[in-house]
Amino acid sequence: MQVFHHIASLREALAEARAAGRSVGFVPTMGNLHDAHIELVKTARQHCDLVVVSIFVNRLQFGLNEDWDKYPRTMERDMARLREVDCDFLFHPDESEIYPNGMDQQTRVVCPAMTDVLCGASRPGHFEGVTTVVTKLFNIVQPDKAVFGIKDFQQLAVVRRMVEDLCIPVEIVGAPVHREPDGLAMSSRNSYISARERPRVAVLNQCLNWARDEIAGGRRDFPALEDEARQRIEQSGFRVDYFSICNSRDLQPAADDDHQITILGAMYTSAARLIDNVSLEL
Repeated sequence: MQVFHHIASLREALAEARAAGRSVGFVPTMGNLHDAHIELVKTARQHCDLVVVSIFVNRLQFGLNEDWDKYPRTMERDMARLREVDCDFLFHPDESEIYPNGMDQQTRVVCPAMTDVLCGASRPGHFEGVTTVVTKLFNIVQPDKAVFGIKDFQQLAVVRRMVEDLCIPVEIVGAPVHREPDGLAMSSRNSYISARERPRVAVLNQCLNWARDEIAGGRRDFPALEDEARQRIEQSGFRVDYFSICNSRDLQPAADDDHQITILGAMYTSAARLIDNVSLEL
């Protein structure tokens, strides 16, 4: 695995690979890699000849009082894991390489659709940080395909819309949610969950699956289903951020005649904010 800290040297290496006829797959991450990240890398390998992974903890997508400072930096372990799955290139820039004129002066990429609801409602500015850095990384790597996890369903939808709107020549590949044995979606923030809370956090996934089964069975009283799910989560001792039944394409509240539905949930433990989702077709 070759490691690059600078845009120019990465571009030079990628130009040589493309000249040799190799396709490029890309997995953007913030590091602290777990099994779900590794599955993204494996997915990229299935689709492309060459796999590039970026590790960059993007301050721009963290809001006030969020955990940028304490977000785990585990570079040595991350590099070892990437070598195990034969990652070709690792791009690990510092902040001045990505934001050479400082973040205050950084040109921003704003996607007006789907960014002020769900996670966007509780994390103002988050998706502006995501779309800005992802656009920059796409411009740097210029991949044929980029792989994102379906666990971050809203992020995946926003990135797909951004790529469509800006005519960026990259195919976005969604990879399935990778889960712990009890159903908890893998996340870098799972390490924040206390031992006392850990046996109960699967309630989020359980409520999502319950709501999906209810809808598949014919229920269309979506607000009532959302309320019941929120109550179940709160009874387990967690604070609900949102539990929403949405149209899968635009993330608007689902209508009775929608055929593609995604149910998204977010809740707070004492030190972590967990998200998850499930989808169904009717």
